[in-house]
Amino acid sequence: MSTIYITGHRNPDLDSVCSAYGYAKLMNLQDPDNNYIPVRCGHLGDSTKKILDSLQIDIPKYKRDVYPKVRDVMMNSPYRIDAGDKLTSVAAIYEKNNPSAIPVYDNGRFYGLLTVDDITNWTMRELAKDSKITEIPSIRMIMSEQEPPIDAGELFDEGRTMLQGSSKRGLAVFENGEYAGYVTRRCFLKCPKYNVILVDHNEPHQSIRGIETANIVGIVDHHRLDAIKTDQPIFIDAEPLGSTCTIVYQLYIRNTRTPDPETAKVLLAGLISDTLILKSPTTTGNDVVAAHTLASLAGVNLEEFGLNMFSLVEDLKDRDPESAIVADFKTYVEKGIKIGIGQCEVTTLNDFDSYAYDYSEGLEAIRKKSGLDWAVLMITDVIHEHSTLICTDYKSNKHLPYKPIGNNLYDMPQVMSRKKQLLPEIIHAVGEH
Repeated sequence: MSTIYITGHRNPDLDSVCSAYGYAKLMNLQDPDNNYIPVRCGHLGDSTKKILDSLQIDIPKYKRDVYPKVRDVMMNSPYRIDAGDKLTSVAAIYEKNNPSAIPVYDNGRFYGLLTVDDITNWTMRELAKDSKITEIPSIRMIMSEQEPPIDAGELFDEGRTMLQGSSKRGLAVFENGEYAGYVTRRCFLKCPKYNVILVDHNEPHQSIRGIETANIVGIVDHHRLDAIKTDQPIFIDAEPLGSTCTIVYQLYIRNTRTPDPETAKVLLAGLISDTLILKSPTTTGNDVVAAHTLASLAGVNLEEFGLNMFSLVEDLKDRDPESAIVADFKTYVEKGIKIGIGQCEVTTLNDFDSYAYDYSEGLEAIRKKSGLDWAVLMITDVIHEHSTLICTDYKSNKHLPYKPIGNNLYDMPQVMSRKKQLLPEIIHAVGEH
């Protein structure tokens, strides 16, 4: 059975997390010969975590990267010998299996690795003294000095380099301070690859770290395509819908499956979030049908569910500006200009003046940390279908089609979508130079 990780982008919003969760459920039904695990490659914002907690599900675990590690190639011996045992105790082991190394324990604690080189070297030394071996030593007596172990989380390439620089045939592997296994040179003959499915994104720079080393086996997305090159043909479902969760729901239908009530509620949460309760201009007829069907399957009222969900979102004035901004922040490169666009949802803009300055400062700090030329933050009132825009100081600000309401602040009536409404204006503004 192979493990296949399903992950959204690095700033996991609800659509990203919920689509990974729902798609993993479907694929485990469709393909029981493999194990599909939903993960997230970024930390959750407070509001996103509150909403996921309210759904009472096992939130996908955080996975930092998919770089191949030493733990992916280490071996575990079925044998366990004690340092005080006589050498004859391993004779049967070597006759049956001829292992490169055997873990040795002393009073229940890991003592070191006994290698075939240890046995050979001792035997040759004894025969050099006398043609007959008259005394059988303990395991402890013939073991050579041990080298420091490798950490299980060490990168594959680093582990291979460490072993190549060692005189040993094998090295012990530790995890969390305890013996976990061992590696030999044979372990590093071929570099392993993680199997990954991307949801709610397809661009490498938005994906989990190490994606360039992984085996991408699928993409489910509703954004523009700028996907990484793959070695083999893969399954791709990329549709211009309002939510990736809508696509996942449609995949249930195409495979004659019905989401269980819990999964239906999770998919509905992601759909409602990305379409702003079906008010975003990115919303399609497919999204509307999916939302109503999922609400029925989940046993909830669609409008009430959406309003209750957004009521869990903290007021921006009560949140740390930088944390709130990066919770849903995407980067783009247009004509060599590095741009960051964030979006925060609120249920009112009446208090905008109370936090506008702090968020302007936070946005500028993020711009500098991320090495961006221009950063903007769209704050969207999902109830009244109205947004405001905060920009860092940049020459393209003057080309934006919005009414200024302050220093680098703009009013955006009827603007709800970053992807469909704001991004094209940002690209146009950059192109004016």
